[in-house]
Amino acid sequence: MQAWQVHENGEPGEVMRLADVAPPTPGEGQVLLKVRAAAVNFPDALLCRGQYQVRPPLPFTPGVEVCAETEDGRRVIATPVLPHGGFARYTLAHTAALLPAPDALDDAQAAALHIGYQTGWFGLHRRARLEAGETLLVHAAAGGVGSAAVQLGKAAGATVIGVVGGAGKAAVARELGCDLVIDRKSEDVIAAVKEATGGRGADVIYDPVGGTAYTQSTKVVAFEGRIVVVGFASGTIPSAALNHALVKNYAVLGLHWGLYNTKNPKLVRHCHEQLTELAARGAISPLVSERVPLDGAAGAVQKVADGTSTGRIAVVMEETA
Repeated sequence: MQAWQVHENGEPGEVMRLADVAPPTPGEGQVLLKVRAAAVNFPDALLCRGQYQVRPPLPFTPGVEVCAETEDGRRVIATPVLPHGGFARYTLAHTAALLPAPDALDDAQAAALHIGYQTGWFGLHRRARLEAGETLLVHAAAGGVGSAAVQLGKAAGATVIGVVGGAGKAAVARELGCDLVIDRKSEDVIAAVKEATGGRGADVIYDPVGGTAYTQSTKVVAFEGRIVVVGFASGTIPSAALNHALVKNYAVLGLHWGLYNTKNPKLVRHCHEQLTELAARGAISPLVSERVPLDGAAGAVQKVADGTSTGRIAVVMEETA
């Protein structure tokens, strides 16, 4: 079968190579899946660079989120078991972790529903306890993780402020439903948020960026606000000034979605049921900005690594994709 492999760490466009390899063999509790579509995530770039918290043995196939088909014909979404990632014709997954793909979504959208939307749901509902009528600020609102949080925030009845980098991404954020979009490249984020909220700030801040974005968050978080830390796409991991959190009376909440798979897997399934219902009534719909065939996977991962993509890019297993 065809599969992308990484034999050495580096930039995705340089180290990913398409090769003919034998299909992987399932281990105990695993299942072989025929990949229908794989969504490109920032962790794929980190895996290629050797900077992810999980470092699979070389060579490995990236691709951490797929819509696939079981041998008995069921359409499912799954997180592949590395080193046999999803940028391949076949992949492996834990049998117990398979989730039914929502009928309301096509293969590319279903592949993009899993990690970003699960992270958003747990971050906003389980950790931050977002309530209707509150103000939610989302950093990188046009990206794969941010766009999911925007849609989930709107579905929860929040007023959503999206922070983006550039006019093109600002247009995408508006289409996603943001009530206010702030272009950090041309606007003062802190001043704009304070003006929009009458000086009060945002009740919940969703931050997959870190670095300067986190610093801005601490300056615009409301009284009893919650900053949800979900990643560090900027490459800079900030240090929290706890005296500042004390004085302003806000909370800093960490969200590592992967832990729920081992600590409380029932919640993952419950979350998927909630997401499936939201998708069925059109409240959420993963933004798939680009669909590429398998041979375009390396370029897609590099685009995500460079921060130039919006929504999710999907690798679809069709010759005409």
